Amino acid sequence: MPTHKPYISAKDNKTREFTFRAVFLGILLGLIFGVGNAYLGLKVGTTVSASIPAAVMSIALLRAFSKHVSILEHNIVQTIASVGEGLAGGVIFTVPALFLLGEPPAPSRIFLLAALGGILGILFMIPMRRYIIVHEHGKLPFPEGTACSHILLSTESSQSKAWLALIGIATGALYRVLSGALYLFKETPSWVINSFQRTAVSIDCTPALLGVGFIVGPRISGILFAGGALGWLVLIPLIRFFGTGEVLQMPAEGIWSNYIRYIGAGALIAGGFLSIIKILPIILKTLHMGFNELFQTKARSDRILRTERDISLRWLLIGSALIILTLWLFPGLPMNFLTIVLLALLGFFFSAVTSLTVGIVGSTSNPVSGMTLTTLLITCLVFVTLGWTERVYLIAALTMSIVVNVAIALAGATSQDLKTGYILGATPRTQQLSEIIGVILPALAVGGTLYLLNTAYGFGSTALPAPQGTMLALIAQGVIEGNVPMTLILIGVVLGLLIEVCKLPVLPFAIGLYLPFSLSTGMLVGGLASAFVKKHDSHKTAHDRGTLASSGLVAGDACMGVLIALMTVAGWIPADGPSLLPDWFSLACYGLLTYAVCHFVLKPPKSLSSN
Repeated sequence: MPTHKPYISAKDNKTREFTFRAVFLGILLGLIFGVGNAYLGLKVGTTVSASIPAAVMSIALLRAFSKHVSILEHNIVQTIASVGEGLAGGVIFTVPALFLLGEPPAPSRIFLLAALGGILGILFMIPMRRYIIVHEHGKLPFPEGTACSHILLSTESSQSKAWLALIGIATGALYRVLSGALYLFKETPSWVINSFQRTAVSIDCTPALLGVGFIVGPRISGILFAGGALGWLVLIPLIRFFGTGEVLQMPAEGIWSNYIRYIGAGALIAGGFLSIIKILPIILKTLHMGFNELFQTKARSDRILRTERDISLRWLLIGSALIILTLWLFPGLPMNFLTIVLLALLGFFFSAVTSLTVGIVGSTSNPVSGMTLTTLLITCLVFVTLGWTERVYLIAALTMSIVVNVAIALAGATSQDLKTGYILGATPRTQQLSEIIGVILPALAVGGTLYLLNTAYGFGSTALPAPQGTMLALIAQGVIEGNVPMTLILIGVVLGLLIEVCKLPVLPFAIGLYLPFSLSTGMLVGGLASAFVKKHDSHKTAHDRGTLASSGLVAGDACMGVLIALMTVAGWIPADGPSLLPDWFSLACYGLLTYAVCHFVLKPPKSLSSN
């Protein structure tokens, strides 16, 4: 196990951490990020990470009222605030499916499902921490968690490091305004290659992806790109070459949506099971250590280092059991005993998988919807096998998927936050309790937000397509009716096993296959920039500066993305608009931004080069 020295010593019990001002600001920001991301996710199918913008806002707001704010207080703010984004993502990817099927749950029921699912995900992640966060430190990059720690540490060290982060933040924010608010150029330019079976190549030219790619490095970003390239440059042309009828009329995006994503989902299933098998001994060891805590005396428990104290396993077991019993026995919830068993098993499984996945690609690119789709597929297949094909079982499967999806989203968010805390020297138990507190207010607000947006725009419309919810509704109906392409999913499983035989990490490859190609290409540019800087870094300090500047890019892009989403909800700017300049200009701007980052970190001004 690698040795790690946190910024705040494990023996330091005096630094303020869980304070009223930190909790209050975290809850407020969590509500804002939750509402903003609810609209953003329903509009474009993705959310933006709240950890980094919350950390930046905490620094600005708390420092304005007091100079004596500890770095651990700022960490609590971002920990609580990130819950709003994660919970919004979990709800908006699933609840619209029930609206589309004519069974909208009441706001009070949305609150119950979201709150219980969120707390369950936080609890499920706790046994994973000692392996994923501690044992794999230095192996799993955790881009947002690492970036957030860099942002917070920059305010505690030299002024020049703070300037590096601020320059990155300002650049990322300005770039996002030009593309996402003023529509000067496209964020995601795309080109159709007519001579190659009309497949398409696209790139997401956003500072956040450039920064994430730089942080995760060339190997992970390269494997992600390989997965995307297999889908868009091999499978799509082959499907169209040998296809007939409707396939020949489909655009590349249609083939990806109807064929490639199912293969990617199968590869994700294989990667998830293989990952769990690999870490099963560590999980069992962690659970064994936790069970020992059940019989520890208080004196012995107090000897555990502050930075190693989790919520006790006894509370984890009691809390999880109470939540599962509530979901089973609460009046009006359409879930029988088998549904609850599947919820517990699949929820724990994918909470572990997502904790690993966010360590590879970060929260923004984490395919939560793919894991939820897999959960729904497995549940519906079990129901069909038992002959349960009535509508009530369809609704039960979708209701269960809401809880699981929120649990998965919160497990991923908790994993990133605990990584930040591990680097800084926070108390895990304090962060875990903060996450649970942060669930309540966003869970109360998200139901009303969904009803408001559905009334104003309508789920499934061009103004609010709700892509994941629409897909889940179609998948659930398709399985019950017996027309889901299981062959494609099994092909993905076999492909994942073949990748494992080649001794390559399956999850990054599967994620690249499942996600839009534009995300993989955008991250690859950042990974290549990271490799270029390392190769030409004679003093071995430029890459550290690049990581800090990249963290700033992610922060600026994420902060402005949330702000633009809120302004869109308020009606101050349009939700979408045509770009003023052609696609090649977007590519040129992204290339210029990449060059500027490399040049700036390799040849910084003298005031920055010494740190």
